This record gives sequence, C-alpha cells and structure tokens, in this order.
Amino acid sequence: MSLQEGSVLVGNKSVMNYVLATVIQFNQGAKRVLIKARGRAISRAVDVAEIVRNRFLKDEVDIAGVRISSEPVGEGEKRRNVSTIEIILERKK
Repeated sequence: MSLQEGSVLVGNKSVMNYVLATVIQFNQGAKRVLIKARGRAISRAVDVAEIVRNRFLKDEVDIAGVRISSEPVGEGEKRRNVSTIEIILERKK
C-alpha cells in the first residue's frame, strides 16, 4: 500500500464510523481507498461505499473495482469458507 492509497477494514461498528474513516483518508490526500469486509460485514461495506460515493464525496469519487472471494477459516472439522469483498474507491481525475 503506497502513500496514495488507504484502507478501511469494516467490522461490527456503525456504518458512519467507516464512512468517516474513508472520507478522512480521501481528505488527507489518498487517491484510492480500499474497503475490505468479510462475512456478515459485507453488506455494511457496500453501504459504506455507496454513502461515501453518493452523499459525502458526490462527483469526486467513483468505484474503481470490486473483488469477491472466499477464504478458509478454522481448523479441522470446524474449517469453513467465509466470503470476502474488497471495494476500491478512486478519486475522479
């Protein structure tokens, strides 16, 4: 991750906490911010991206890409796959 990029890991806090973290990173000069989430937090990550894009930084930020995958969690018989998402927001030129 370079100085031009930021990252926000979405978890169980309120959506506005993550929106604020994303907007702050853009205001500090980041050209791209990666929003990551897994499991139940995926819908929250999508909400964060849409709120930033449509309310806070309207006409300044766009979605550059979305990656969806799954990763193994646990060991032995408790091994499960958990879905993950990465949303890349990029400042328009």
